[in-house]
Amino acid sequence: MTPKLWSQAAAVQTDVLKQLQEIAVVDQKVMMPMRDGIRLATDIFRPKGTQKVPVIFSKTPYNFNSWGDGEQRNGTYQSALEAVKRGYAYVVQNERGRYFSEGDWDILGPPTTDGYDAVDWLSKQSWCNGKIAPIGCSSTAEWQMAVVGLNHPALTTFIPQSFGAGVGRVGKFYEQGNWYRGGAGQMLFTAWLFGVQNDVIRPMFPKDATQEQLIRASRSFDLDPERAKIDWGKGLAHLPLQDIIKNANGPVGVYEKMIRRKPNDPDWYKGGLYHDNMPIERPGFWFVSWYDVSSSPNIALYNHVRATAKDPNVRNNQYLVIAPVLHCSYKRATENTIVGERSVGDARLNYDELTYGWFDYWLKGEQNGILTKTPKVQYYTMGLNKWQSSEVWPPATAQMTTYFLNSGGKANSLYGDGKLGTTAPAKDAPDAFAYDPQNPVPSYGGNVCCTGTAVQGGAFDQQKMETRNDILVYTTEPLAEGVEVSGFIETTLYISSDVKDTDFTIKLIDVYPDGKAYNLDETIQRVRYREGYEKEVFMEKGKVYKLELSAMSTSNFFQKGHRIRIEISSSNFPRFDRNMNTGGNNYDEAVGLVAHNNVHHSAQYPSQVRLPMVKKSGVSMSEK
Repeated sequence: MTPKLWSQAAAVQTDVLKQLQEIAVVDQKVMMPMRDGIRLATDIFRPKGTQKVPVIFSKTPYNFNSWGDGEQRNGTYQSALEAVKRGYAYVVQNERGRYFSEGDWDILGPPTTDGYDAVDWLSKQSWCNGKIAPIGCSSTAEWQMAVVGLNHPALTTFIPQSFGAGVGRVGKFYEQGNWYRGGAGQMLFTAWLFGVQNDVIRPMFPKDATQEQLIRASRSFDLDPERAKIDWGKGLAHLPLQDIIKNANGPVGVYEKMIRRKPNDPDWYKGGLYHDNMPIERPGFWFVSWYDVSSSPNIALYNHVRATAKDPNVRNNQYLVIAPVLHCSYKRATENTIVGERSVGDARLNYDELTYGWFDYWLKGEQNGILTKTPKVQYYTMGLNKWQSSEVWPPATAQMTTYFLNSGGKANSLYGDGKLGTTAPAKDAPDAFAYDPQNPVPSYGGNVCCTGTAVQGGAFDQQKMETRNDILVYTTEPLAEGVEVSGFIETTLYISSDVKDTDFTIKLIDVYPDGKAYNLDETIQRVRYREGYEKEVFMEKGKVYKLELSAMSTSNFFQKGHRIRIEISSSNFPRFDRNMNTGGNNYDEAVGLVAHNNVHHSAQYPSQVRLPMVKKSGVSMSEK
């Protein structure tokens, strides 16, 4: 940066702080006590004056320090300025064990009591009106649901965004905070924890350090550790899994113990994850995106709260937005939103108007009509390229339509004979392929987060991927009319193998007339967990098993002349970890077996995908 540009940037930073100081009491590095004596570093920005105001609360593992590398940062100041201008106190706090906060950090496992104690402390301050609402995206959202379940009277409402990392178990989803999908490991946390987890020893300030001393120290020490840049495309390929961070010379931390946990390990239920036996009795405004790592369980949780809240007023005041963007990228939508390679049109939405309208109603009591003018569910339909609304999800007019897999036994690759149709084939001509964990199908685009340089999220043309023989391709004929698919996509496969355990993957794809094949969603199932996540049941060689895959989700308008396609394989790496096919622990294995896998399709073995179709929801773009 040139001296002139640096000077301009510094002026902008100073201007934001100056504006904030003119209207707000700025109280930084407040060490808020928890019930066990641990203190959490907290910055508080509240309007000047004696009035009592509601609190917008952001609790995060990320660095919100106002200084870094000797320069002032204005990210937190800008958020605080927006809130204070609207008559709110804005409070941001680091989780225990992060930066200036005391204690030991544990991803997916901070005590829920920390959130409860923070809300309690804030509610008792002389400047607080007794109404507090958390907001945040990703790791700044993941703690919210479990804490809301503790039912503190001051916690009035909440706005979780891209919150999958906080969902342990909901219905059929046992993701344990995005750690798993269908019992297979999601590798995002390997790359993420490399940069986030703590060393055995980290810098700490003495307990008797004053607030003034901490503020001064923060100008020189933001406690943000520096990590070497890693090519995660290569780094995640290291075997065994348990040594990936070690191999990259990363810090020792929670990864080494978490990689050993199975989906139903008791430790998942001891920390801050939300599980569906926890009550949620607060109105919530939920934000999800189609190309995120956990769209399906996030939407499933929204539906769960609407169905199970005891208070009818709470059940009736759950609202949902589903945007066609990547993880936490809501405000990055533009007039021509490109997600990966695919244009999905003008996907902008006035998120500030929605969130502050919501807060004004619930925290200030303003009768602004937000509940009546906002649909219960706002969802963006790709292909149709517009926002739509519904009272429920899936839309009430969606009807499940079954498409059966069919082939002459040669569905391998784009050039095979795989078909997708509404009639089950009479005879079984199984499709066979070899899955070699040393040569897995590489992830190309997709519904991802946080894998560093390893996977770029979004929709990408899958044609070059579909030249592989270890990908089975099943495609409909060109559609005679456009059709909307909005809701949960269900898959049943009948499979066999010559190994004790393996994985099966699926992708849902929109195929354009020119052959471009854009991925919509994807999932995986580890076969040993086909009977539930409480036990492992291994296969017998050659025996056919029924496999239900976890639900995918989308809203996509397949235009007239387009085709619907699914891909079946046994790997999608490094989106998901590789099954070594041995039936062993997987995380401590460096040598695997080649699995010879089969997908059966017949009247006896009706392998199928069930699509929620809304056939007359709109006009195809080609018909306008």
